[in-house]
Amino acid sequence: MTAEDWTEKYRPQSLKDIVGNPTSAESMRQWALSWQKGIPKYRAMVLIGTPGIGKTSAAEALARDMGWGIIEMNASDQRTGPAIENVAGRAAIFNSFGEDGNFRSTKEGGMKLIVLDEADSLYGNADRGAMPAIMELVRHSKQPVILICNDFYGLSKKSSAIKTETFQITFRKPQTASIEKVLMKICAKEHAHVEADAIHIIAENADGDLRAAVRDLQSLVLGYGDVTADMAKALGQRESRSDMFEFIGALLRKRDAEKARQLLRECDVDPPTVELWIDENLPAHCASRSDLASAYDALSRADVHLGRVSKRMYYGLWKYASDMMVDGIVESLKTPLSGFARVNFPGYLSKMSRSRATRQTRKDLADKLSVITHTSANRVLNESMDYFRNMCVNDVGFRVALIREADLEADELAFLMGCKIDDKRIKSSMDLAHPPEPKEKKTSSRAKKAVEPPPAEKPKEAPAPAPAPPAEAAEPKPEPKPVDRRQKSLFDF
Repeated sequence: MTAEDWTEKYRPQSLKDIVGNPTSAESMRQWALSWQKGIPKYRAMVLIGTPGIGKTSAAEALARDMGWGIIEMNASDQRTGPAIENVAGRAAIFNSFGEDGNFRSTKEGGMKLIVLDEADSLYGNADRGAMPAIMELVRHSKQPVILICNDFYGLSKKSSAIKTETFQITFRKPQTASIEKVLMKICAKEHAHVEADAIHIIAENADGDLRAAVRDLQSLVLGYGDVTADMAKALGQRESRSDMFEFIGALLRKRDAEKARQLLRECDVDPPTVELWIDENLPAHCASRSDLASAYDALSRADVHLGRVSKRMYYGLWKYASDMMVDGIVESLKTPLSGFARVNFPGYLSKMSRSRATRQTRKDLADKLSVITHTSANRVLNESMDYFRNMCVNDVGFRVALIREADLEADELAFLMGCKIDDKRIKSSMDLAHPPEPKEKKTSSRAKKAVEPPPAEKPKEAPAPAPAPPAEAAEPKPEPKPVDRRQKSLFDF
C-alpha cells in the first residue's frame, strides 16, 4: 500500500464509473455529442451539487470519453477578467491549445473542454471582473464550457444569463449502498482487510460525500492496517450540521434535556449559533401559544447572557446561556407535540452565506465612493448611496464620469444601479468610460513598398568644384528638420 491519495488514484476515468448519478451522466454525454453537429443551443453547462459528490470527476471523465483536451481553472487560480480572457477566452473564441502549449486551430488541436470550478465563489479583488468574462464564454464560446458550483442560486443571482443560456444538471448525493460498493472495490485493489460493518459506518458517516469516505478509509487503513467496526466508530461526524439536527430533535421533539446537553457538548458550535438554530425551529415544535411564549422567554434570558459576553468579553457566561437554552426551554414545553415537524437550517445563516459576494461588492463600492466624496464609507452607505443610484440611473454622462473617477468595475456599477451585470446599460457605460484601443491596421506588401522610401544610392565621386556664384545671388535657406512626434516614454504625453 502506497501513500498516494486514493481520491486521485481511483478517480472515475469514464462517465460509466460515476457513482449515484447515472441520469446526470447520460445528460452530460448527450450534451457533449451535440457538439459533433456544430455549436449547440447551450454552449455552457452548469453542474450543481454539494462538494465531494463527483462533479469535477464527471467533467474530467467526459473529456476523456470524448477525446477532448481540458483547460481547468479553480479557486486556487487567479480568475480575474483578464486572466479568464487570456486563458479560457482565447481558446474558446479563436482556437485551441496544442500539446506544446501554443494556440492551434480546432482541426489541429481538437476540441477543448473549458472547466471553471467553484464558479459561485467569485468575490473580492482576487476575482475582479470575472463575471463579465464568464458571460462572454457562455454566449460566444466555440469550445464546450462547464461551470461547476455548489450554490446555483448565488451564481444565477449575479447574471440572468446563467439561468436562460446554460444547460443545468443537478448531481444528487449518492446513497450509502453505492458508497459501500466503491469502498469495497478499493479495499480489494489495495488488499486491505476491512470489516463489512466498518465499511458501512464509514459510508454512512460520509453523508453522501464520496471523496470524504475514500479519505476516511485511506486514513484508517494506513493507520491501523486491519480496520474493525470499533475503529470506524472513532471517526467523528464530518459536519456539525448533522449533530445540530440531532440536538434540535432531542431538545424540541423528544424534550430530553440530558441527551440534548450531551449532543451540545459534542457539537463544535458556539452558543450564538445554537440560539439561531433554536429560534428557527421553535415555532414549529410548540403545540400551544403558551408553550411558545414560555420557550421564547427562556431563549430571551439566554440572549441576555450572550449580550453580556459580547460586552464584557467574559466567556464564562456561555454556560448560563447554554443552560437556559436547554433546561429552560425543555421546562417550558408542557403540551405534547402531535405530528411531524421538520428541522430546518437557520435561514439567517443561509442568507448571509448567499449574500457574501454582494456584501463584499457593497463594501468595495462604498470605499471607492468615500474616496471621491472625502467622507467615510459608513456615511456613504447611510446617506449618499441612494443619491448616487438615482443619478446613475437617470444620467448617462454622470454614470460614465463616475466610472472613470471612482474606477468602478462592472459588478459594482450593476449593484449601484440595482440591475444585473449583463444589462445593456452596464456594458455600454463601461465601453464609453473605457473605450477599446484601436487596433493597428495591417498594411499590404504593395502599400509598404509605396510608403517605404527608395533605397539610398551610393555616393558618387564629387565633381570638380563649380565656380563661385556672384555676390548678388542669395544664399539658399536650410531645409527645416522634421519634428519627431513619437511618444518617447510612458510618461511623455
